This record gives sequence, structure tokens and C-alpha cells, in this order.
Amino acid sequence: MSKLNLKSVSMTSLALGGLLFMSGCASTGNVTPQYIPPSNYQSYDCSGLSQEYNRLNNYIANEQGKASSGITTTGVGVGISAGRWGISPNINVGLGRSNNNNARDAKLSRLYGERDAVIQSAHMKRCAFANDLKVYGEK
Repeated sequence: MSKLNLKSVSMTSLALGGLLFMSGCASTGNVTPQYIPPSNYQSYDCSGLSQEYNRLNNYIANEQGKASSGITTTGVGVGISAGRWGISPNINVGLGRSNNNNARDAKLSRLYGERDAVIQSAHMKRCAFANDLKVYGEK
């Protein structure tokens, strides 16, 4: 192989490796729970904590099932705008779905935190349903 060809192959493999490394890091999908104090649930009895735990799990399953934020931007908007150059008509065309999941991840983080707080409160009250449940990060 010539010196130039070897250099281009090594640069290409370096760029490809960097791209794969960056894409692997960006797609972890881990959402850490937001801290919610267990004292929020101190007035609940074991039955109420169990119901709240099941309700939160249903919400979490619903949110995890959403592949994207669900915000659609399809349609045509017609309007008039005033700017630096005077008044002018504008037309906006939006097509497709948003792949921004920040709102969904924030909601999941809060739900995970609430579920952890329910579990912690259930452990403090020695509720039977929570014997085998663990909070985030517990081994």
C-alpha cells in the first residue's frame, strides 16, 4: 500500500470509530429518578401505598411505551409578520414528528422518583407488598 492510501484508510477508520463511539454514548436511554421525599406518603397506609405504587407503574409503562414525544407538526400556517423590512406575509409548512424526548424523560424521572418514595415509605411501614421491591441504585 502506498503511504497516502494507508493514511486515508487510517483517517477513515478513526472517523468511523469516533462516530460509533459517539452514537453509542448518545443512545444509553437511562433516566435517573428525581428525588421525591418519602415523607410525602407518610399519611398513606399499606393499602394506599400499594394502590399508589400500581398507579405509578401504570403511568410509567404508558410513558415508556411512547417511542417519541408524539408532538406532530404537520400542517400549513399562513400569517402576516412585521419585521425590519415592514409587513410581509409568511407561510409555514411543518411535516413529521418531533424526536425530542426531553419532556417524556423529565416526566419519567419524576415518576421514577415518586415510585421510589412510595417504596421507601412502604419499607418504613413494613408493608408486605414492598418486601421484594428495591429503589433505584439499591442492590
